[in-house]
Amino acid sequence: MVIFSKAITVPNDRIGVIIGKAGSTKKSIEESCGVNITIDGNTGEVNIESASDDIMKVQPFKATNIILAMSRGFSMSNAMLLLDDTYRLHVLNLQEYVGKSNGAMERIRGRIIGEKGRARRNLEHLGQSRISVYGKTVAIIAKENRMRTVISAVHSILSGSMHAAAYGKLEAANRQNRLNKMILWEGQDVN
Repeated sequence: MVIFSKAITVPNDRIGVIIGKAGSTKKSIEESCGVNITIDGNTGEVNIESASDDIMKVQPFKATNIILAMSRGFSMSNAMLLLDDTYRLHVLNLQEYVGKSNGAMERIRGRIIGEKGRARRNLEHLGQSRISVYGKTVAIIAKENRMRTVISAVHSILSGSMHAAAYGKLEAANRQNRLNKMILWEGQDVN
């Protein structure tokens, strides 16, 4: 009896990444999440199934998010961050910003990546996140408490704002987090 079943269509060039060398990645996801994964290499369809409802052993939604992250360009190690309950995945569709123009798509992708990948690295560092620009999407993996700020910074760049303004948002959030931690510890004996 199948309790959970989800089908995801994955780009053909990402199937090999999800399978891994001799099936190692697929097996790792299955063992970590307590699911069975079947992959049709011809259609790109990935099926995730579970026959148990034991929430301590079976995590089909995490398996789904890990496969979605890998299908959007993330490595296995970055996608596996989603096993941690504090991490989330968010995918932005670039066509919502530029329509179907190929030239505009390349330009906006370039804005997120930056020269030699510098803009993406800055966003990841300041946002304490992982970012993948793949196809017509920008995917973000970040801790739940950081996600909204990272999305806002990426949205700013996609909407035409200067990179410095987006970085400023992330730096301000970092300052606020440090301030909140200091206030939390204020007045406590930490001997």
